[in-house]
Amino acid sequence: MTETRSKARHRRRRTALVAGLPLALTAAGTMAYGSVFGAYGEDARPLAPAAGPTWATEAADGFASVDALGQKGTYGGRNGRTVTVKTLTDLEKYATAAEPYVIVVTGTIAMNPVGKEIKVASDKTIVGSGTSGHIVGGGFFLGSGVHNVIIRNLTIRDSYQGTWNDKDHDFDAIQMDGAHHVWIDHNDLRHMADGLIDSRKDTTYVTVSWNRLSQNNKTFGIGWTTNTTADLTIHHNWFRETEQRNPSTDNVAHAHLYNNFLEDVSGTDIASSYGNYARGTTRMVLENSYFQGMRNPVTKDATASLVQRGNAFSGTSGRNESGGTAFDPRAYYPYTLDKAADVPALLKSGAGPRSSIGTTATTKAAAATTLTVAKDGSGQFTSVQKAVDAVPANNASRVIISVKPGTYRELVKVPSNKPHVTVQGSGASRKDTVIVYNNASGTPKPGGGTYGTGGSATVAVEADDFQARNLTISNDFDEAVHQSLDGHQAVALRTAADKVVLDGVIVTGDQDTLLLDTASKDRLGRVYVSNSYVIGNVDFIFGRATAVIDRSVITLKKRWNGTSAGYVTAPSTAAGRKGILIANSTVNGDVSDRSFYLGRPWHAGGDASLDPQTTVRNTTLSAAVKTTPWTDMSGFSWKDDRFAEYKNKGPGAGGASGDRPHLTDAQAADQEVADWLAGWTPGT
Repeated sequence: MTETRSKARHRRRRTALVAGLPLALTAAGTMAYGSVFGAYGEDARPLAPAAGPTWATEAADGFASVDALGQKGTYGGRNGRTVTVKTLTDLEKYATAAEPYVIVVTGTIAMNPVGKEIKVASDKTIVGSGTSGHIVGGGFFLGSGVHNVIIRNLTIRDSYQGTWNDKDHDFDAIQMDGAHHVWIDHNDLRHMADGLIDSRKDTTYVTVSWNRLSQNNKTFGIGWTTNTTADLTIHHNWFRETEQRNPSTDNVAHAHLYNNFLEDVSGTDIASSYGNYARGTTRMVLENSYFQGMRNPVTKDATASLVQRGNAFSGTSGRNESGGTAFDPRAYYPYTLDKAADVPALLKSGAGPRSSIGTTATTKAAAATTLTVAKDGSGQFTSVQKAVDAVPANNASRVIISVKPGTYRELVKVPSNKPHVTVQGSGASRKDTVIVYNNASGTPKPGGGTYGTGGSATVAVEADDFQARNLTISNDFDEAVHQSLDGHQAVALRTAADKVVLDGVIVTGDQDTLLLDTASKDRLGRVYVSNSYVIGNVDFIFGRATAVIDRSVITLKKRWNGTSAGYVTAPSTAAGRKGILIANSTVNGDVSDRSFYLGRPWHAGGDASLDPQTTVRNTTLSAAVKTTPWTDMSGFSWKDDRFAEYKNKGPGAGGASGDRPHLTDAQAADQEVADWLAGWTPGT
């Protein structure tokens, strides 16, 4: 992108705001200025959770992700400290605290007395470290009004008191009485005196996913109320050797069950009484689940509505019922169905606690194909592009390209027919693995012509659901040496796809470093950048994508001749779309004070219909940022587009004025990270 553009007329338009889920995290740590890598150093991961699984900061899907009751989705304790606990005393201390916490359980914690249920407070994530986190002889209780709680990756077991249909001991693994926004995910729940999960007394906005539930009588009960208000999503759970309540769903307004596996193994002491049961005035949608050997696999009361779609039944007997009208789950949240025939194998390999940290919420990544790249020939391929070429066209599942440390001087393109690709460095540092090239916009192409700005990219991504992790992507075009060349824009990374994740990377160049585009003007292209560094000087974060730069360092770099002057962003957002959001980050670098603008409006090709947007919020700004941080471009006034700040700090921050607009609190509530992501949880 050139620094000047042809002039064109432009009309004023109003700002559109869309509400959504607050995924943003508060920036932590003291900011410093001066190095090319900003505040943290090249190997630091700024603002990441202090310890424990990297996925401990993920947010829920299903009904737990829906904004309601004053709570915007379910993200647990990720705004708080991360603590590791090994004792009952510490677990109870942090789980009951008023402050948010991510609580990592390592080792076995025995409840004392047996049957004890810790009263969990709001804004907590309780997560097992690998498969080592065991809670024995008791569980957790979420009382009335408790909200925003995540329980993941734990084994909760063995409060059983010797009586199969025990009416004397209410020793549950997880009991909820009037709670809301709860996510129960990837746990092993078994052999309790009463329920594995009891969702009672109008508990609502709950998602239960990827759990193993086994060796139990009264397994998963929902209800204990005459009201029909609760909303629950139950997906990808393996019910094995459980007699009843699988689940029993009483008076639930919206019960969405999909891709569950209910298995009654023949020849054992435990026989199923019934499977999924819609009771009272429940409205249930039951999709693509697999029932093996179950008696009465699907039952309903005459007053309930139950819609079945795509379920599979093998060796079942007795009642298998449906009837009435229910609801459309996609009216509330997006989701993807697996084929019913694939569910048993998928859940046998993927449900329950995960041994490795950093995998995605859905364990499909656990079965991902891995291709290795090494320059020395010790891998399957010697170049990244050769590994990309080996990915099957229209692949349906993730392929991880693991790149060993080294400098790979090559051009890499991931075409649109190769989605679900992850390129990740396998070294200890993101600096260990470098993909670099030196094309510029004006560089001559073999056969004639020049590359142009987009064509200059070292790495070009045109496939959806792409991820880059733990590596550096660079364009080292030397402007000083090529002053005679017409066109110095030199892109390191270009994305033109949806659901792109850049995590723990360095993207470095000079002019036009990071081009975040879409496949076409009318296509959505969401990009989430976290824990990363973006380095450049002129318009070095630009394009028409809906892009979030979160918990990252934006490093300002001097020009080729040693001068300090530049522009951080140049959005070319289509009208009605979200543009560029910089949140919870740091903007700094070894440049002169008051020499850089935060952004300017790029009306690509003089297109007056565009409505460029950049919002910078909750971010630390160095003194390099101008006191009037926005400027015009190619005859288009920034004041006619969407440029704003909110609660920034540091020497480069400033008060609201006509030349420095700030969002109101109400406007800022509609410009959270999740408003940009529009229902997508990065990494899943």
